[in-house]
Amino acid sequence: MERLKIIRDNSLTLEEAFGKFIRNCKIKDLSEYTITYYKKSYNYLTKYLKSKYDNPENMTIKYISKDVFNDFIYWLKDNYNMRNVTINTRLRGIRALLYYLMEQKYIERFKIDLLRTEKKIKVTYDDQELRRLLKKPNLKECNFAEYRNWVIVNFLLATGIRSRSLINIKIKDIDIEDATVHIKVIKNNRHQLIPLSKTLVHVIDNYIGYRDGENESYLFCTIYGKKMKSSSLNSAIRSYNLSHGVKKTSVHMFRHTFAKKWILNGGDAFRLQKILGHSSMKMVREYVNMYDEDLKKDFNTFNPLEEFNDNGEYINM
Repeated sequence: MERLKIIRDNSLTLEEAFGKFIRNCKIKDLSEYTITYYKKSYNYLTKYLKSKYDNPENMTIKYISKDVFNDFIYWLKDNYNMRNVTINTRLRGIRALLYYLMEQKYIERFKIDLLRTEKKIKVTYDDQELRRLLKKPNLKECNFAEYRNWVIVNFLLATGIRSRSLINIKIKDIDIEDATVHIKVIKNNRHQLIPLSKTLVHVIDNYIGYRDGENESYLFCTIYGKKMKSSSLNSAIRSYNLSHGVKKTSVHMFRHTFAKKWILNGGDAFRLQKILGHSSMKMVREYVNMYDEDLKKDFNTFNPLEEFNDNGEYINM
């Protein structure tokens, strides 16, 4: 017997449906960053509808189908010359909306596939570049911005946190005695407690004394003591890196470098997942797959069997 499909009233306009979706996001306590991302993705969908239909603001959701979704993909390709990776970024936002409508039985369920993309090795800082960036400045000669940027580089490399999390850390979030930092602004809107390495504890302890701010002050502030913006952080790291002879200037690249170093140094994947704040192991598995060639380096040195074959007994058999 065929299963009966029950569809709720689908006379809602798309705009009304999107309003319900956003309210649900807020009820689930999703971050403003995520909600803004959904709104930007939705704006692309409305632009597409305006280019194809008369009075799209009055279009009801019953007209939303897989064919419409596929046509939207072709429209993105033709009008924005987007790469598949960029298109998928937009599609994920729209997919979240449509899957919500399917779960609420406003529209019939259909599968939404992302476009195929070629997995690229994530570029990281090499050891020579890191040595340049980690060279401590002379505190008697450098200004506050240079010292702060050096501490930021240490912090990013030692924790792998995102830039948005870093600029929201306050002095009170650092626990020197417990060697932890309380991260309150992360991608999935959950709080996170990250351990600090002994070297970073020493760096941060000295910096806080130099910084001389209140507990409620932001740890990494502007030269005027105000909160840094993501754009100003990117600009600061770009200038800092270039001044140290490092042409790579990405803040996020420190996150990739942290993950790579963690894997190559024998760190376990489960702790890496927790430290990076990923909700699943998917991204961690991607890191492992990306750096599989690097994992082969010194394999014999760390392989347990080689420990018991110093005299070449097996090789000479």
